[in-house]
Amino acid sequence: MERPRSPKNYLYITIGSALGLGLSPFFPGTCGALLGVVFHSLIVSFLPASVQWTALMVVFILVCLVNHLLTLWAVAYWSSPDPKHFVLDEVAGYLFVQILFRQDGQFWKIAGLGFILFRIFDIFKLIPPTKYIDQNIHGAWGILLDDLVSAGYAALVMYIISWVYPQWSS
Repeated sequence: MERPRSPKNYLYITIGSALGLGLSPFFPGTCGALLGVVFHSLIVSFLPASVQWTALMVVFILVCLVNHLLTLWAVAYWSSPDPKHFVLDEVAGYLFVQILFRQDGQFWKIAGLGFILFRIFDIFKLIPPTKYIDQNIHGAWGILLDDLVSAGYAALVMYIISWVYPQWSS
């Protein structure tokens, strides 16, 4: 089916695909989540530590809001209840890991481990309730909620690692 080409659709595709990262033919969710890493690194690089958590929260809330506003359009445009190229949920999921895991350490170790763990939990959905949410809750909340639960599991594992091996991030 030919999808309409309009400036509005191009804008929504750009936003919903995380600036085109989610349009990758290979691992679009993983590629899209990289925009979360970019946001995170910009916040850490350019803002004082005292406001970084707040800035992460603001960006996270904005991404979640845009996810909710564009979900109906994305579902219709890509003719799928959870379009693989609509990756704002992955961006929000990565950011949520960093909001939940608040420890000092080397940025790239924390960002890298958070990214990898989040993607593993999000892709495989092995621990309840992620699979249930993915299969039974639809619409904007269903698309987003399984990623937030996966992010919670990733942050929990990061806390366990930092407790068992406190030097890992230094």
